[in-house]
Amino acid sequence: MKQLLVHCGQGAMSAALLEDGKLVEYYAERPKEEQAGSIFKGRVVNVLPGMQAAFVDIGQSRNAFLYVDGLLPANLEKQPPVKPSISELVREGQEIVVQVAREATGSKGAKITTHFSLPGRWLVYMPHADYIGISRKIESAEERARLKEIGEKLRRPGEGLILRTVAEGASEEELANDLAELRELWTSIEERSKEAAAPSCLFRDLDMLPRLVRDLFSEQIDELIIDDREKLEDVKVLLGQYAPHLANRVRHYGRTEPLMEAFGVDEALEKSFRPKVWLDNGGYLIVDHTEALTVIDVNTGKFIGSVDLEQTVYEMNLAAADEIARLIRLKDIGGIIIVDFIDMAREAHRRAVVERLEERLKADRTRTIVVGWTQLGLLEITRKKVRSEGYRLHFEVCPHCGGTGKQQVLRQ
Repeated sequence: MKQLLVHCGQGAMSAALLEDGKLVEYYAERPKEEQAGSIFKGRVVNVLPGMQAAFVDIGQSRNAFLYVDGLLPANLEKQPPVKPSISELVREGQEIVVQVAREATGSKGAKITTHFSLPGRWLVYMPHADYIGISRKIESAEERARLKEIGEKLRRPGEGLILRTVAEGASEEELANDLAELRELWTSIEERSKEAAAPSCLFRDLDMLPRLVRDLFSEQIDELIIDDREKLEDVKVLLGQYAPHLANRVRHYGRTEPLMEAFGVDEALEKSFRPKVWLDNGGYLIVDHTEALTVIDVNTGKFIGSVDLEQTVYEMNLAAADEIARLIRLKDIGGIIIVDFIDMAREAHRRAVVERLEERLKADRTRTIVVGWTQLGLLEITRKKVRSEGYRLHFEVCPHCGGTGKQQVLRQ
Protein backbone atom coordinates (compact mmCIF):
# COMPACT_ATOMS: atom_id res chain seq x y z
CA MET A 1 0.00 0.00 0.00
CA LYS A 2 1.55 3.29 -1.13
CA GLN A 3 0.06 6.59 0.01
CA LEU A 4 1.07 10.12 -0.97
CA LEU A 5 0.10 12.68 1.69
CA VAL A 6 0.04 16.40 0.84
CA HIS A 7 -0.28 19.04 3.54
CA CYS A 8 -1.08 22.60 2.47
CA GLY A 9 -0.15 25.14 5.14
CA GLN A 10 -0.07 28.90 5.06
CA GLY A 11 2.56 29.76 2.47
CA ALA A 12 4.15 26.32 2.68
CA MET A 13 3.50 22.79 1.47
CA SER A 14 4.89 19.41 2.43
CA ALA A 15 4.38 15.87 1.16
CA ALA A 16 5.13 12.40 2.48
CA LEU A 17 5.25 9.05 0.73
CA LEU A 18 4.29 6.05 2.86
CA GLU A 19 4.88 2.42 1.94
CA ASP A 20 2.80 0.06 4.10
CA GLY A 21 2.46 2.84 6.64
CA LYS A 22 6.20 3.55 6.84
CA LEU A 23 7.63 6.93 5.85
CA VAL A 24 10.10 6.55 2.94
CA GLU A 25 10.18 9.97 1.25
CA TYR A 26 9.45 13.49 2.45
CA TYR A 27 9.31 16.74 0.51
CA ALA A 28 9.07 20.33 1.65
CA GLU A 29 8.89 23.46 -0.45
CA ARG A 30 12.32 24.89 -1.05
CA PRO A 31 13.38 28.46 -1.80
CA LYS A 32 12.80 28.81 -5.53
CA GLU A 33 16.29 30.08 -6.28
CA GLU A 34 17.78 26.85 -4.94
CA GLN A 35 15.85 24.45 -7.14
CA ALA A 36 17.80 22.09 -9.36
CA GLY A 37 16.68 22.46 -12.97
CA SER A 38 16.40 26.25 -12.89
CA ILE A 39 17.91 27.97 -15.93
CA PHE A 40 19.82 31.24 -15.65
CA LYS A 41 21.56 33.74 -17.85
CA GLY A 42 24.79 34.35 -15.98
CA ARG A 43 28.11 36.11 -16.33
CA VAL A 44 31.49 34.41 -16.02
CA VAL A 45 33.40 36.09 -13.21
CA ASN A 46 36.46 33.87 -12.95
CA VAL A 47 38.12 31.21 -15.14
CA LEU A 48 40.50 28.76 -13.45
CA PRO A 49 42.45 26.69 -16.02
CA GLY A 50 44.25 24.81 -13.25
CA MET A 51 40.91 23.50 -11.97
CA GLN A 52 39.31 23.23 -15.43
CA ALA A 53 36.42 25.25 -14.00
CA ALA A 54 34.82 28.67 -13.99
CA PHE A 55 32.70 30.59 -11.51
CA VAL A 56 29.55 32.16 -12.84
CA ASP A 57 27.39 34.88 -11.29
CA ILE A 58 23.76 33.74 -11.65
CA GLY A 59 22.36 36.31 -9.24
CA GLN A 60 22.43 34.15 -6.11
CA SER A 61 24.24 34.60 -2.81
CA ARG A 62 27.18 32.48 -4.04
CA ASN A 63 28.69 32.15 -7.50
CA ALA A 64 27.92 28.90 -9.28
CA PHE A 65 30.55 26.34 -10.29
CA LEU A 66 30.90 25.31 -13.96
CA TYR A 67 33.24 22.41 -14.70
CA VAL A 68 34.67 21.88 -18.19
CA ASP A 69 32.56 18.72 -18.69
CA GLY A 70 29.46 20.90 -18.44
CA LEU A 71 30.59 22.79 -21.54
CA LEU A 72 31.49 19.78 -23.69
CA PRO A 73 28.84 17.88 -25.72
CA ALA A 74 26.41 15.82 -23.61
CA ASN A 75 26.79 12.92 -26.02
CA LEU A 76 30.02 11.19 -25.01
CA GLU A 77 30.60 10.00 -28.57
CA LYS A 78 30.88 13.61 -29.73
CA GLN A 79 33.34 14.76 -27.07
CA PRO A 80 36.93 15.43 -28.19
CA PRO A 81 39.47 12.70 -27.26
CA VAL A 82 41.43 15.26 -25.24
CA LYS A 83 39.60 17.84 -23.17
CA PRO A 84 40.39 21.42 -24.18
CA SER A 85 41.36 23.99 -21.57
CA ILE A 86 38.31 25.70 -20.12
CA SER A 87 39.93 29.03 -21.07
CA GLU A 88 39.34 28.03 -24.70
CA LEU A 89 35.61 27.60 -24.06
CA VAL A 90 34.68 30.59 -21.86
CA ARG A 91 36.22 33.90 -20.86
CA GLU A 92 35.74 36.33 -17.99
CA GLY A 93 32.83 38.69 -18.55
CA GLN A 94 31.13 36.38 -21.05
CA GLU A 95 27.37 35.98 -20.72
CA ILE A 96 26.24 32.35 -20.74
CA VAL A 97 22.99 30.41 -20.30
CA VAL A 98 23.31 27.60 -17.74
CA GLN A 99 21.14 25.18 -15.76
CA VAL A 100 21.49 24.19 -12.10
CA ALA A 101 22.61 20.54 -12.03
CA ARG A 102 23.12 20.39 -8.27
CA GLU A 103 21.82 22.77 -5.65
CA ALA A 104 24.10 24.72 -3.35
CA THR A 105 25.14 22.67 -0.32
CA GLY A 106 27.02 23.71 2.78
CA SER A 107 29.75 26.14 1.78
CA LYS A 108 29.56 25.19 -1.91
CA GLY A 109 27.64 27.12 -4.53
CA ALA A 110 25.40 25.46 -7.09
CA LYS A 111 26.93 23.25 -9.77
CA ILE A 112 25.80 24.32 -13.24
CA THR A 113 25.96 22.93 -16.77
CA THR A 114 25.06 23.72 -20.37
CA HIS A 115 23.56 20.21 -20.76
CA PHE A 116 19.98 21.43 -20.61
CA SER A 117 17.12 19.09 -19.72
CA LEU A 118 13.41 19.81 -19.33
CA PRO A 119 11.26 17.16 -17.60
CA GLY A 120 7.76 16.31 -18.81
CA ARG A 121 5.32 13.65 -17.64
CA TRP A 122 6.57 10.90 -19.95
CA LEU A 123 10.00 12.06 -21.06
CA VAL A 124 12.88 14.43 -20.46
CA TYR A 125 13.75 16.74 -23.36
CA MET A 126 17.42 17.61 -23.97
CA PRO A 127 17.67 20.11 -26.83
CA HIS A 128 21.37 19.47 -27.58
CA ALA A 129 22.09 15.92 -26.35
CA ASP A 130 21.64 13.93 -29.59
CA TYR A 131 20.82 10.54 -28.06
CA ILE A 132 17.94 8.43 -26.73
CA GLY A 133 17.92 7.11 -23.17
CA ILE A 134 15.48 4.70 -21.55
CA SER A 135 14.84 4.47 -17.80
CA ARG A 136 16.78 1.57 -16.26
CA LYS A 137 13.66 0.63 -14.31
CA ILE A 138 11.89 -0.42 -17.50
CA GLU A 139 13.11 -4.01 -17.62
CA SER A 140 11.19 -5.44 -20.58
CA ALA A 141 13.51 -5.62 -23.61
CA GLU A 142 10.49 -5.47 -25.91
CA GLU A 143 9.14 -2.32 -24.25
CA ARG A 144 12.56 -0.66 -24.26
CA ALA A 145 12.89 -1.36 -27.98
CA ARG A 146 9.39 0.05 -28.62
CA LEU A 147 10.11 3.25 -26.72
CA LYS A 148 13.49 3.70 -28.39
CA GLU A 149 11.87 3.33 -31.81
CA ILE A 150 9.22 5.93 -30.96
CA GLY A 151 11.86 8.25 -29.54
CA GLU A 152 14.00 8.04 -32.68
CA LYS A 153 10.92 8.72 -34.77
CA LEU A 154 9.87 11.78 -32.75
CA ARG A 155 13.17 13.53 -32.13
CA ARG A 156 14.80 15.95 -34.52
CA PRO A 157 18.51 15.83 -35.45
CA GLY A 158 20.63 16.96 -32.51
CA GLU A 159 17.87 16.53 -29.92
CA GLY A 160 18.03 14.08 -27.03
CA LEU A 161 15.25 12.31 -25.14
CA ILE A 162 15.08 10.22 -21.98
CA LEU A 163 11.98 8.05 -21.70
CA ARG A 164 10.96 8.05 -18.04
CA THR A 165 9.77 5.04 -16.04
CA VAL A 166 6.12 6.16 -16.35
CA ALA A 167 6.49 6.07 -20.15
CA GLU A 168 6.19 2.29 -20.00
CA GLY A 169 3.02 1.49 -21.94
CA ALA A 170 2.47 5.12 -23.04
CA SER A 171 1.20 5.68 -26.58
CA GLU A 172 3.12 7.45 -29.32
CA GLU A 173 0.53 10.24 -29.22
CA GLU A 174 1.08 10.85 -25.49
CA LEU A 175 4.83 10.99 -25.99
CA ALA A 176 4.50 13.29 -29.00
CA ASN A 177 2.25 15.72 -27.11
CA ASP A 178 4.66 15.80 -24.18
CA LEU A 179 7.58 16.48 -26.51
CA ALA A 180 5.72 19.26 -28.34
CA GLU A 181 5.05 21.09 -25.06
CA LEU A 182 8.69 20.79 -23.99
CA ARG A 183 9.96 22.02 -27.37
CA GLU A 184 7.68 25.05 -27.06
CA LEU A 185 8.97 25.69 -23.54
CA TRP A 186 12.60 25.53 -24.72
CA THR A 187 11.87 27.96 -27.56
CA SER A 188 10.41 30.45 -25.06
CA ILE A 189 13.51 30.11 -22.85
CA GLU A 190 15.78 30.81 -25.83
CA GLU A 191 13.76 33.87 -26.77
CA ARG A 192 13.85 35.17 -23.20
CA SER A 193 17.63 34.69 -23.04
CA LYS A 194 18.14 37.08 -25.97
CA GLU A 195 16.47 39.97 -24.14
CA ALA A 196 17.34 39.27 -20.49
CA ALA A 197 20.22 40.99 -18.72
CA ALA A 198 22.75 38.86 -16.87
CA PRO A 199 22.37 37.68 -14.20
CA SER A 200 18.70 36.69 -14.34
CA CYS A 201 16.51 33.60 -14.05
CA LEU A 202 15.01 32.38 -17.33
CA PHE A 203 13.13 29.31 -16.08
CA ARG A 204 12.11 27.58 -12.88
CA ASP A 205 10.44 24.20 -12.67
CA LEU A 206 6.83 23.78 -11.61
CA ASP A 207 5.73 24.51 -8.07
CA MET A 208 5.70 21.62 -5.64
CA LEU A 209 2.15 20.31 -6.14
CA PRO A 210 2.15 20.03 -9.94
CA ARG A 211 5.69 18.63 -9.76
CA LEU A 212 4.49 15.89 -7.40
CA VAL A 213 1.63 15.01 -9.73
CA ARG A 214 3.92 14.97 -12.75
CA ASP A 215 6.88 13.10 -11.25
CA LEU A 216 5.58 10.96 -8.40
CA PHE A 217 1.87 10.20 -8.72
CA SER A 218 1.56 7.13 -10.92
CA GLU A 219 -0.09 3.70 -11.09
CA GLN A 220 2.22 2.57 -8.28
CA ILE A 221 0.59 5.02 -5.81
CA ASP A 222 -2.65 3.65 -4.33
CA GLU A 223 -4.01 6.98 -3.07
CA LEU A 224 -3.19 10.67 -2.80
CA ILE A 225 -4.61 12.33 0.33
CA ILE A 226 -4.64 16.13 0.50
CA ASP A 227 -5.97 18.39 3.24
CA ASP A 228 -7.02 21.36 1.09
CA ARG A 229 -10.17 21.21 -1.07
CA GLU A 230 -9.03 23.94 -3.45
CA LYS A 231 -5.70 22.23 -4.07
CA LEU A 232 -7.53 18.93 -4.49
CA GLU A 233 -9.38 20.42 -7.45
CA ASP A 234 -6.04 21.63 -8.85
CA VAL A 235 -4.75 18.06 -8.62
CA LYS A 236 -7.74 16.75 -10.53
CA VAL A 237 -7.23 19.35 -13.27
CA LEU A 238 -3.57 18.31 -13.56
CA LEU A 239 -4.51 14.65 -13.69
CA GLY A 240 -6.92 15.50 -16.51
CA GLN A 241 -3.81 16.40 -18.53
CA TYR A 242 -1.45 13.66 -17.33
CA ALA A 243 -3.45 10.65 -16.13
CA PRO A 244 -7.26 10.93 -15.98
CA HIS A 245 -7.57 7.31 -14.86
CA LEU A 246 -5.87 8.15 -11.55
CA ALA A 247 -8.42 10.81 -10.51
CA ASN A 248 -10.44 8.31 -8.45
CA ARG A 249 -7.36 7.71 -6.25
CA VAL A 250 -7.40 11.28 -4.92
CA ARG A 251 -9.31 12.08 -1.73
CA HIS A 252 -9.72 14.96 0.68
CA TYR A 253 -8.62 14.74 4.31
CA GLY A 254 -11.10 16.68 6.43
CA ARG A 255 -10.48 15.58 10.01
CA THR A 256 -9.48 18.05 12.74
CA GLU A 257 -6.28 16.19 13.62
CA PRO A 258 -3.44 17.47 11.37
CA LEU A 259 -2.80 15.18 8.39
CA MET A 260 0.89 14.53 9.04
CA GLU A 261 0.27 13.93 12.72
CA ALA A 262 -2.61 11.52 12.04
CA PHE A 263 -0.41 9.32 9.83
CA GLY A 264 2.58 9.46 12.17
CA VAL A 265 4.75 11.44 9.76
CA ASP A 266 5.88 14.09 12.24
CA GLU A 267 6.97 11.47 14.77
CA ALA A 268 8.71 9.37 12.11
CA LEU A 269 10.59 12.42 10.82
CA GLU A 270 11.76 13.37 14.28
CA LYS A 271 13.07 9.85 14.95
CA SER A 272 14.63 9.39 11.50
CA PHE A 273 16.57 12.65 11.60
CA ARG A 274 18.27 11.92 14.92
CA PRO A 275 21.97 10.95 14.77
CA LYS A 276 21.01 7.70 16.53
CA VAL A 277 18.23 5.78 14.74
CA TRP A 278 16.73 2.76 16.51
CA LEU A 279 15.65 -0.31 14.55
CA ASP A 280 12.58 -2.39 15.38
CA ASN A 281 14.74 -5.34 16.50
CA GLY A 282 16.61 -3.30 19.13
CA GLY A 283 19.69 -2.51 17.05
CA TYR A 284 20.57 1.03 16.03
CA LEU A 285 22.40 3.12 13.45
CA ILE A 286 24.64 6.14 14.00
CA VAL A 287 24.38 8.54 11.05
CA ASP A 288 27.02 11.24 10.69
CA HIS A 289 26.88 13.80 7.89
CA THR A 290 30.02 15.65 6.78
CA GLU A 291 30.71 18.02 3.91
CA ALA A 292 32.34 15.25 1.85
CA LEU A 293 30.38 12.11 2.74
CA THR A 294 27.89 10.43 5.04
CA VAL A 295 28.99 7.68 7.43
CA ILE A 296 26.56 5.10 8.86
CA ASP A 297 27.63 2.80 11.70
CA VAL A 298 25.63 -0.37 12.46
CA ASN A 299 25.32 -1.57 16.07
CA THR A 300 23.54 -4.56 17.64
CA GLY A 301 22.30 -2.53 20.61
CA LYS A 302 19.65 -4.59 22.43
CA PHE A 303 19.46 -7.25 19.70
CA ILE A 304 20.90 -10.53 21.01
CA GLY A 305 19.76 -13.05 18.37
CA SER A 306 18.91 -16.67 19.08
CA VAL A 307 21.38 -19.03 17.32
CA ASP A 308 25.03 -17.98 17.35
CA LEU A 309 27.16 -14.86 16.93
CA GLU A 310 27.54 -15.12 13.14
CA GLN A 311 23.79 -15.57 12.62
CA THR A 312 23.03 -12.72 15.03
CA VAL A 313 25.36 -10.38 13.16
CA TYR A 314 23.94 -11.48 9.80
CA GLU A 315 20.33 -10.86 10.88
CA MET A 316 21.30 -7.51 12.35
CA ASN A 317 23.01 -6.40 9.14
CA LEU A 318 20.00 -7.45 7.02
CA ALA A 319 17.69 -5.35 9.19
CA ALA A 320 20.16 -2.48 8.99
CA ALA A 321 20.26 -2.72 5.18
CA ASP A 322 16.47 -2.26 5.06
CA GLU A 323 16.61 0.81 7.28
CA ILE A 324 19.64 2.32 5.53
CA ALA A 325 17.86 2.15 2.17
CA ARG A 326 14.85 3.90 3.71
CA LEU A 327 16.96 6.62 5.36
CA ILE A 328 18.91 7.33 2.17
CA ARG A 329 15.63 8.02 0.33
CA LEU A 330 13.96 9.86 3.20
CA LYS A 331 16.88 12.15 4.01
CA ASP A 332 17.77 12.48 0.32
CA ILE A 333 21.42 11.76 1.09
CA GLY A 334 23.68 12.36 -1.90
CA GLY A 335 27.34 11.82 -2.75
CA ILE A 336 29.50 9.19 -1.05
CA ILE A 337 27.94 7.03 1.66
CA ILE A 338 30.10 4.70 3.77
CA VAL A 339 28.44 1.98 5.84
CA ASP A 340 30.26 0.19 8.65
CA PHE A 341 28.29 -3.04 8.93
CA ILE A 342 29.17 -5.43 11.75
CA ASP A 343 31.94 -7.78 10.56
CA MET A 344 30.69 -11.03 9.03
CA ALA A 345 32.89 -14.12 8.70
CA ARG A 346 30.99 -15.77 5.84
CA GLU A 347 31.31 -14.41 2.30
CA ALA A 348 27.78 -15.67 1.52
CA HIS A 349 26.41 -13.43 4.26
CA ARG A 350 28.35 -10.44 2.92
CA ARG A 351 26.91 -11.01 -0.55
CA ALA A 352 23.40 -11.43 0.83
CA VAL A 353 23.58 -8.11 2.71
CA VAL A 354 24.69 -6.28 -0.46
CA GLU A 355 21.91 -7.95 -2.48
CA ARG A 356 19.35 -6.98 0.18
CA LEU A 357 20.48 -3.37 0.09
CA GLU A 358 20.46 -3.27 -3.73
CA GLU A 359 16.96 -4.75 -3.80
CA ARG A 360 15.61 -2.15 -1.36
CA LEU A 361 17.32 0.69 -3.26
CA LYS A 362 15.51 -0.23 -6.48
CA ALA A 363 12.56 1.82 -5.20
CA ASP A 364 14.77 4.94 -5.08
CA ARG A 365 14.05 7.27 -8.01
CA THR A 366 17.51 8.84 -7.66
CA ARG A 367 20.34 6.81 -9.17
CA THR A 368 22.13 4.92 -6.41
CA ILE A 369 25.05 2.51 -6.86
CA VAL A 370 26.35 0.02 -4.29
CA VAL A 371 30.03 0.12 -5.22
CA GLY A 372 31.15 -2.73 -2.95
CA TRP A 373 33.31 -3.55 0.03
CA THR A 374 36.50 -1.59 0.64
CA GLN A 375 39.75 -3.18 1.88
CA LEU A 376 38.79 -2.02 5.37
CA GLY A 377 35.52 -3.98 5.23
CA LEU A 378 33.31 -0.90 4.77
CA LEU A 379 30.53 -0.80 2.18
CA GLU A 380 30.73 2.12 -0.27
CA ILE A 381 27.61 3.58 -1.89
CA THR A 382 27.28 6.52 -4.24
CA ARG A 383 24.05 8.41 -4.88
CA LYS A 384 23.54 11.20 -7.35
CA LYS A 385 23.55 14.53 -5.54
CA VAL A 386 21.02 16.96 -7.03
CA ARG A 387 19.32 18.70 -4.12
CA SER A 388 20.54 19.86 -0.77
CA GLU A 389 20.18 16.92 1.61
CA GLY A 390 16.81 16.71 3.34
CA TYR A 391 18.27 17.13 6.82
CA ARG A 392 19.55 20.58 5.85
CA LEU A 393 15.94 21.70 5.23
CA HIS A 394 14.81 20.70 8.72
CA PHE A 395 17.84 21.54 10.85
CA GLU A 396 20.47 24.24 11.06
CA VAL A 397 23.91 24.02 12.64
CA CYS A 398 23.94 24.91 16.32
CA PRO A 399 25.72 28.27 16.67
CA HIS A 400 27.25 27.22 20.02
CA CYS A 401 28.87 23.88 19.16
CA GLY A 402 29.18 24.28 15.37
CA GLY A 403 27.38 21.01 14.78
CA THR A 404 29.74 18.85 16.85
CA GLY A 405 27.24 18.16 19.62
CA LYS A 406 29.91 19.06 22.16
CA GLN A 407 30.44 21.98 24.50
CA GLN A 408 33.69 23.30 25.87
CA VAL A 409 34.45 22.42 29.47
CA LEU A 410 36.16 25.29 31.24
CA ARG A 411 38.64 24.17 33.88
CA GLN A 412 39.99 26.39 36.58
